Amino acid sequence: MKLNAKKWVVIALILCLVSSVGASLFQTDFGKIDYHDMTFVTDSGHELDALLLIPQNATAENPAPAIVVSHGWYNNREMQDLNYVEYARRGFVVMAISMYGHGDSEVLPDGDYWDDSNNANGLYDAVKHVSRLPFVDASRIGVTGHSNGALACREAVLQDEEGLIAAALLVSNDAVYHDENGEFYNQFGSRDAAIIACQYDEFFHRVDGKAPREYINQVTAQSFLNFGIDPAQGEVRAAETFYEQEVGGEKAIRAIYNPAITHPWAHFSADCVAFGAEFFDKALSAPNQLAHTDQIWQWKAAFNALGIVGFFMFVLNAAIALLDTAYFAELKGEGKPLPKLEGKAKKRYIVTNVASALMSIVFYFLAFIVGMMIWTSDFWNQGPSRIIGLWSTLCGLFTLWMTHICNKKNPVDKAERGSRLPKNKLFKSIVLALTVVCAAFALVFLSDYLFLTDYRLWCFATIRAFSADLIPAVVKFVPFWLVYYIAMSVSGNCYGYTEGKLGILKQMFFVFLGPQIMIMAQYSKFFITGKMFLDPITGIMGIWLFPIVLILPLSAFICHKIYKKTNNPYIGGIIMGIIACILTVTNTLTG
Repeated sequence: MKLNAKKWVVIALILCLVSSVGASLFQTDFGKIDYHDMTFVTDSGHELDALLLIPQNATAENPAPAIVVSHGWYNNREMQDLNYVEYARRGFVVMAISMYGHGDSEVLPDGDYWDDSNNANGLYDAVKHVSRLPFVDASRIGVTGHSNGALACREAVLQDEEGLIAAALLVSNDAVYHDENGEFYNQFGSRDAAIIACQYDEFFHRVDGKAPREYINQVTAQSFLNFGIDPAQGEVRAAETFYEQEVGGEKAIRAIYNPAITHPWAHFSADCVAFGAEFFDKALSAPNQLAHTDQIWQWKAAFNALGIVGFFMFVLNAAIALLDTAYFAELKGEGKPLPKLEGKAKKRYIVTNVASALMSIVFYFLAFIVGMMIWTSDFWNQGPSRIIGLWSTLCGLFTLWMTHICNKKNPVDKAERGSRLPKNKLFKSIVLALTVVCAAFALVFLSDYLFLTDYRLWCFATIRAFSADLIPAVVKFVPFWLVYYIAMSVSGNCYGYTEGKLGILKQMFFVFLGPQIMIMAQYSKFFITGKMFLDPITGIMGIWLFPIVLILPLSAFICHKIYKKTNNPYIGGIIMGIIACILTVTNTLTG
């Protein structure tokens, strides 16, 4: 039985509900963990956004050890869900923060994030706050973070004159190995410390230009494992081994875990979670003794991913269902496929799309150079959004130019194809698109309000509720995205829509092609040689492409489906342009 759009909307709502309930059950360990969304004013005088997880064993009469966890640059607190879920299950009180300028934490003036007065970009502020909670054993507080979250941990240790931090786990970042005189030294003193050093880390664990997979054998790693002495004077030590030594009258632990994964993959690694659980158990003594491999965060991730499916299913079918209302009824239509492309027309179609894919690679590097190194702006005050937005605009303009050339060679009736609309239909198209986007994000905010969940899957997509402070940023950046997504929809549907499933598959393939070529080229060289192109400068460029390879073909599919029902390329283009912009702007550093 073929379902209509309204029934698909109902199914989408059910998927979102199942996603929220399922993710909530696993992140609270089926009600055994109290889960709090909080914003508080810290000792440094700023608002910090955090999640606080309190297991049942943590009481004023029986205080529990605590762990403060932090994300990397351009991320937010929820990116640490695999760790905070598992640490809380093991009886630790856990605070997961969004560092200043990230998530819904306060935005600081650019350049102030790592000022000592801001307490390790909020992480040491969180440590101080946690230490005062009556159900926390202030003598057993650990810190951990990924990438710049690990940088925050090591900065917090340097600032920790009160001795609040008992253990530190750095994930995908280095310790400080040398003092101000260049001599090897023990940064962590008598604290327990460990490092997760990924063998294919795009940024860290390089010594004298050597690949990160050789890190464990280098002087920095060996000095760390030998408690800060010159490694030439110590023994050769191995990964995945805990070394103990008395420092200042106290027993201390050092260890390095060296998984064969990339920098961002640490967000999605059961092995990394197991190592972290083992380390903090040894360092702080977990109240609930579970096997390190006993993990449930993967189920939370699966339910979060189900929410992505429900979200985009809702977007597509809500747009189509609204066409049955009186106000939007005149937008109904039927997208007419072009005649089967043959001969020169077929060759022109292939050449045009391949050229667009290849030029997207050129534009990406150009946008990176301009956006990161030349173009700075207090108005457009998000670096990644400037770069991805500029790239989108350049690709959109090139797509329009290639479409214009093709139309001159093989002209079509613009009114018949839907690329030229009357003003009233264009206005209603905008209203319809905005209605769908607002309704879809209402689901996200409802999930956040009722269940403290969102819709996410690793680095591919993060659809989260966000503070009103980010709305002006969305408004400022959205024109950049609209140029591309409207151009993609107009080009793909008005000038490239052919009958059958093969037609949409071709559209999805060609928009996916450019980013995928860049990722494959980058990482094939990295895995073979241990070094990337322009290593490690281009590391972040590859990581930023991960969500692109999902959102672009998905956008082509949704725009195509809406066009078939409306003969209107603008509805889908506007919807997906706004959504893509929101996903970028609400999941990065502001400032």
